[in-house]
Amino acid sequence: MVEGISKSFGDFRALNNINLAIQGGEFFSLLGPSGCGKTTLLRIIAGFESPDAGSVLIDDMDVLPLPPNRRQANTVFQNYALFPHLTVFENVAFSLRIRHVPKDQVDPKVKDYLKLVQLEGHAQKKPNQLSGGQKQRVAIARALINEPRVLLLDEPLSALDAKLRQHMLIELDQIHDKIGITFIYVTHDQQEALSVSDRIAVMNQGDVLQVGSPHEIYESPATDFVARFIGETNLFDAEVTAVEKIGQPLLPSLAEGDTEYMAELEVPELGKIKVTTVDEVAPGQKVSFTVRPEKIVISKERPSIKRGDINLFQGTVDEPIYSGFQTKFYVKVREKTLIRAFKQHAKYYDEGPDIVWKDDVFISWSANDGYIVEVKKS
Repeated sequence: MVEGISKSFGDFRALNNINLAIQGGEFFSLLGPSGCGKTTLLRIIAGFESPDAGSVLIDDMDVLPLPPNRRQANTVFQNYALFPHLTVFENVAFSLRIRHVPKDQVDPKVKDYLKLVQLEGHAQKKPNQLSGGQKQRVAIARALINEPRVLLLDEPLSALDAKLRQHMLIELDQIHDKIGITFIYVTHDQQEALSVSDRIAVMNQGDVLQVGSPHEIYESPATDFVARFIGETNLFDAEVTAVEKIGQPLLPSLAEGDTEYMAELEVPELGKIKVTTVDEVAPGQKVSFTVRPEKIVISKERPSIKRGDINLFQGTVDEPIYSGFQTKFYVKVREKTLIRAFKQHAKYYDEGPDIVWKDDVFISWSANDGYIVEVKKS
């Protein structure tokens, strides 16, 4: 539990009254760009920084008065921080040795944790004989062997190449599932956070902008910044021109008791669009609207539309970017507005993509697939 944490470095305000309730056993990520305050918050939890105000509670006890080694929170660092002159075994055993744990307890415990991180065959190697992924696993085993209540991970995979990072991410998630303690994971990589987190706190400029599950953060961003930072999206300013209550709800995830509305928006760069919302909005309000590229259907033929909740526009492919499993299209609408649309390659095309540069295309999406991000203050 983090309550009212604030921190400044001179005139720079790093954290602004941060409040987070992190559940026991949760894989919780602090996600945001460089300089947003996520590492400062992690260092305060670990005991390496002191806040100007607030408290940090672990098992309902404020740990701020305690030194790092008494907080039941161990840290895995980005640069591994291994002792180069010690073997893998001795690196993992180090904290047990300085606590004078008997040797007959140290050896089997170290072997258990090396097995947990799949390094039992590397016990007598030195760190310079290991790959980056293996070094990170040693660091994780060393942090876990003290059986902390909380494991703090400060961008632990950023030094690894892309494929190894993905592999280590899966291993990290599996380790979390096996031991069941709380993980607090700092990253600027949205894909990492979405892949493994139970919940995510999105941070920017010392503030927590939204806390939620990966699905909530991605599908229902709370601010324009969250919408832009998490994945790719099409984001526009708009004005509400009409609102109608929907008799038969269209959203399958609508909670019991919620009312759904069909809003008509005027988007200066596009024209009129329709979007469903459970938030009551009124004509004349300024809002921001987003639709994710994968929700947009792109085709060379005009689609047959029998429903009144489909948004349809015609444009020209300005830039196709082929990525193997999909193509990202930048479609120019109304001569200057670019809409991003993704097309998944689920079928084999022996003569290449069916939509190419300069093709005239139609793009469409359901009112359900757009989202009103926030109502602008007048």
